[in-house]
Amino acid sequence: MIVVSSIAGNITPLLEIEAKGTVKDIMIDDKHLYIATDNGLVQVYDVENKKFIKEIALPKVKDFMGDMIPPKIFSVDIMDGRYMLLSDSGKGGYANLWIHENNETTQLMDHTLKKAVIKAKLVDKNHVLFGYLGDEAGLFDIEAKKEIYKVQLSPSKFSDFKLNEDKSKAVFSCESGVLNIIETKSGKTVKVLEGINLDNVYKVDFKQGIVSGAGQDRRGSLYDAQSGKGDFIEGSFLIYATGLSPSAKKVAFAMDEKNDISVYNISTKSRIALLKGQKSTLNTIIFKDEETLFSSSDDNVIMMWKLR
Repeated sequence: MIVVSSIAGNITPLLEIEAKGTVKDIMIDDKHLYIATDNGLVQVYDVENKKFIKEIALPKVKDFMGDMIPPKIFSVDIMDGRYMLLSDSGKGGYANLWIHENNETTQLMDHTLKKAVIKAKLVDKNHVLFGYLGDEAGLFDIEAKKEIYKVQLSPSKFSDFKLNEDKSKAVFSCESGVLNIIETKSGKTVKVLEGINLDNVYKVDFKQGIVSGAGQDRRGSLYDAQSGKGDFIEGSFLIYATGLSPSAKKVAFAMDEKNDISVYNISTKSRIALLKGQKSTLNTIIFKDEETLFSSSDDNVIMMWKLR
């Protein structure tokens, strides 16, 4: 952990948290930050006490050269003490799925099932939502160890998905720029959001009925999920990441080639903060509360920011 000072005129990170590997995914709850790395580790960081308190290590996998290497962990999630981990199998782009509970790690899915899953998150303690490479959504039953449904959302390549607060719906993004909102229990598409982004939407967020999208076309999109109406904030570079505050009154986008994070008031579209200090291409922005953000990029550093 590195404590960083503030520079007048800009906001610099309050903390820099160094993980044991390149960060692939982060999530946060009231007290803890969960960090998935490409080094086969999930690390749990106590935000209040500013220290790591737990590590989960996955077994090494055999790469195409026959060497044993740590797997990349693409996704991490936790609910009621049950961790979900999605990792690389080292075999043909197929994924492994794991549950870690009561200090034991159990494998639920391996490469023999041939599931090209890119992202996974818990819908509830017993069900995992999948995002497939080919822009398909799937729902996996942990207890039965089988998929309940698998639906094709578009002919484009998958980019990202995000669940809403009660996990009843999820928004999926893809290379076409079209966003699909599905019901997580059935996989049914209930809304198609289109017309704002005309190219790949790298990342999405979904809070309070608002969807934000980080567009390759330099557009930070904002949609009303109910009406489907949208607008955008123009960036000066490809926008790789976005995050909404819990109230959805603020939105953050990675808006320029310097990897700075711009935070906007959604109702006025005015920028209220510029966060400077990210060293690599951003991949994740998450709000802990209305004033606290965390961000990760293609390196081993997670940054914590305070807007006030």
